[in-house]
Amino acid sequence: MEEKGSFWEWLGSILNENLISLGDSKLTIGLVLTLVLSFIALFVISEWVRRFLVKQVLKKSQIEKGTKESIGTMVKYFIILGGFFSILQTNGIDLTAFGVLAGAIGVGIGFGLQNITNNFISGLIILFERPIKVGDRIEVGDVNGDVIQISARATTVVTNDNISVIVPNSQFIDSQVINWSHNEHRIRFNFPVGVSYKEDPEKIKKILLEVAKENTGVLQNLESDVLFDSYGDNSLNFNLRVWTSEYVNKPKVLKSQLYYAIFKRFTEEKIEIPFPQRDLHLKSGFEKLENLS
Repeated sequence: MEEKGSFWEWLGSILNENLISLGDSKLTIGLVLTLVLSFIALFVISEWVRRFLVKQVLKKSQIEKGTKESIGTMVKYFIILGGFFSILQTNGIDLTAFGVLAGAIGVGIGFGLQNITNNFISGLIILFERPIKVGDRIEVGDVNGDVIQISARATTVVTNDNISVIVPNSQFIDSQVINWSHNEHRIRFNFPVGVSYKEDPEKIKKILLEVAKENTGVLQNLESDVLFDSYGDNSLNFNLRVWTSEYVNKPKVLKSQLYYAIFKRFTEEKIEIPFPQRDLHLKSGFEKLENLS
């Protein structure tokens, strides 16, 4: 019994060992362990609340998926912020002593944490202003894909090749971003088509519209159109314009389907698809060739 009592006394003395003083508060080993476990629990609970809010509470509402994710993330941040100060006050930490710590953090930001702070603030701006949201089809720089997650530091974008690209949040604020589905999830694509000069433009227009109408990925409630674009060097150039909601995130697939069908129809209708041609006119030099002969 004496050995057991001495063990607990020894453990208590270790946990009560003072590491540093913060104002009127003493930072002991036991307090550090308590804070670490409390903060871990805070992050776990906040994430659980976010998922429960998005997948259970807001699941049956008519709110868009991206808006649900933004609401859940903001609630998570508020819980973490409120829980942080609550944990410190509950454990008797003198918050006035954090003025010195805040000054040290400010110096650190000045030297090496500018990007982290910039990305975090940019993440908050994205969540509040919502220039992009989860589920949007975006294009920023060389990255083209679907937004699947917006976190505090970066946004995860998945390309059509199932490659996840981690893009810093600041890039969405500082750079030009193309959001293909910002207002609504339907896009009009333009597909160029060229034919020989001997073909009838009206006939080409009729064929292209028929091909667009037969494709199930093209919206039929929004009228497709064909523009006579230009007189090219080797071809008459047309522009097939179609609306789609199914292929917003994979326009090349729709383009391929339409081009396959167009090529098939052109072959059936014996419509010539041009290729670059050059006529060579020789005006002089024949006399020298005859003398050499």
